[in-house]
Amino acid sequence: MDSPADAAVTERRQRSERRSRGTTRAKPVLRVIPPRTHDAAIDPNDLKNPGLYINRELSWLEFNQRVLAQAFDSSHPLLERVKFLSIVGTNLDEFFMIRVATTLKKLREGIEDVAPDGYNTEQQLYAMRSRARKQIDDQAACWDELRRLLAAEKITIVEPDAWTPPMREYLAAYFTREISPVLTPLAFDPGHPFPLISNLSKNFAVVVRHGNRTKFARVKVPDVLPRFVQLPENIADRDGQTFVFLEDVIQANMQELFPGTQVKGAHLFRIIRDADLEIEQDEADDLLETVDRSLKQLRNGAISLLQVDAAMPARVLNILAENFEVGDDVIMRPAYRLGFGDWMQLTTLHRPELKYPPFSPKSLWRPDEDPEVLFDQLRYQDVLVHHPYESFGSVEAFLRAAVKDPHVIAIKMTLYRIGANSPLINLLIQAAEAGKQVAVLVELKARFDERNNIIWAKRLESHGIHVVYGFADLKTHAKQCMVVRQEADGIQRYVHTATGNYNPDTAKVYTDLGYFTADPDIVSDVSDVFNYLTGYSNRKEYRSMLVAPVQLRTRLCELINREAEHAKAGRPARMILKVNAVTDDQMIRVLYRASQAGVQTDMIVRGICSLRPGIPGVSDNITVRSIVGRFLEHSRIFWFHNGGHEEMYIGSADLM
Repeated sequence: MDSPADAAVTERRQRSERRSRGTTRAKPVLRVIPPRTHDAAIDPNDLKNPGLYINRELSWLEFNQRVLAQAFDSSHPLLERVKFLSIVGTNLDEFFMIRVATTLKKLREGIEDVAPDGYNTEQQLYAMRSRARKQIDDQAACWDELRRLLAAEKITIVEPDAWTPPMREYLAAYFTREISPVLTPLAFDPGHPFPLISNLSKNFAVVVRHGNRTKFARVKVPDVLPRFVQLPENIADRDGQTFVFLEDVIQANMQELFPGTQVKGAHLFRIIRDADLEIEQDEADDLLETVDRSLKQLRNGAISLLQVDAAMPARVLNILAENFEVGDDVIMRPAYRLGFGDWMQLTTLHRPELKYPPFSPKSLWRPDEDPEVLFDQLRYQDVLVHHPYESFGSVEAFLRAAVKDPHVIAIKMTLYRIGANSPLINLLIQAAEAGKQVAVLVELKARFDERNNIIWAKRLESHGIHVVYGFADLKTHAKQCMVVRQEADGIQRYVHTATGNYNPDTAKVYTDLGYFTADPDIVSDVSDVFNYLTGYSNRKEYRSMLVAPVQLRTRLCELINREAEHAKAGRPARMILKVNAVTDDQMIRVLYRASQAGVQTDMIVRGICSLRPGIPGVSDNITVRSIVGRFLEHSRIFWFHNGGHEEMYIGSADLM
């Protein structure tokens, strides 16, 4: 007897064959061949050999595996391990929304890319899915372990088969009172079109017997309600905190939504859509309007993953597959829970003994610091701050001082990921209302923050602030704030530039560097960058800064090659590069040549790394480490020994 999965596959194949009769055009068959095996001895002169490169998508999945390793690591407090598990789930969702979806799009459009590592589009898609499925299995295994440990700490999640009669009675009343009013059953039949299923949503495909006919409906599990429903202690009949899953409560009481019918089954499914925003440059006359329109189009993005419960019958699965227009390669039938990103809810429990000890960062200035004191200090001394060990309040104090100071006449700032309740927005508005010239670049294409940034941009504009949206073909990733002050001896400029976003929430958990300065060369460079962003500029050189896409790549290559020349001359040569990602194959070859020249290169790469260290004759002078822990490594630092005349740069750019 076939399993439901086998039966579904067979039935869909038969339907596909029936649909294809009468046409001579056959559907292409996906045949995946692994990249060729690379020789153990690689020719050091052939730096384009695929054996010298790690596939970027698989490298990202290995980074996420390192995050999952933190969830398995007993040295972390228990609820922090749950947080890591949740982050892994959210990361995997984004992987399918962006990376898998983009690769699928290439395949559909017939784009036959061959990556530096030798994978073509089909091979890469197959490898990505295979590795991701294994990681999802590992994630579920981790939850099994954490669940037992939580129960030992009196945080219990109860499955439906363990519900007692008092629990069922309480949850039935809870469903009627708190859940049912939020639910909207949607039938789908010839008179009711298949409803739009939103990205990342969990839904029930409901089979109903009505009027001697079998009919189908969809019930969405509302994301406005908590995924974990807590039971009162007297109902749970145990100490501690007891929870059940929201979807289990809905499924157990589904009949209430369909009175006068017979609910034959309710089967959970979840979809992930393509969420990669694409801007057509020739159509981007109004960037804000174009981004807004593109976001609306993403609601109907192509499906990159359909997850269904393992017990879903073949007929129901076929209906979903046909309406979503997906094949078996997009379908996953896990025998465990869906959407582990929701586990973040558990980390909000008040159990301080199961979390990291509170961390109090050092403050550079008081929130109400006297502007004269602050700007006088910066005029004569640069200040470097390291978040989260030093408070992001220093940035807020800097901007607040500029708002309060009557001598400040202008403020310019770039905003990329601002956060939901940023105090900086109100400070910029106060500055404009105080009569200061305020200009802000809001990057509308910051992935997953597009809608939020549109709202902020419109709010800033409504208060008379000059807002620009960046470029259709570039993302403005720089983090810069410039304050222009009228002083006794003329105009003086003060700058804050950073590796991290102007986001007070992420500044508590990301490691980043911020730099306050009045250095004439740097403030002049920042002025030129703002002119580039808000007006027109053909500047090709800057005094101190490395600016992409103008000359960052060129200057980095020059700095690396300079280190190679030191090595060839017999002088000590060393580089330390700390970045989030290394994927640019041209830059990787520059690093390989430096290694061949004898440059000792220590790389700290948090995420993707396509460079292969330790290959004899090619990269044996390169080491790569990845740091994953309590705080997310986010700063980018480039240090060069330069024959004893050391140089260091910080920034927000990766080698991508």
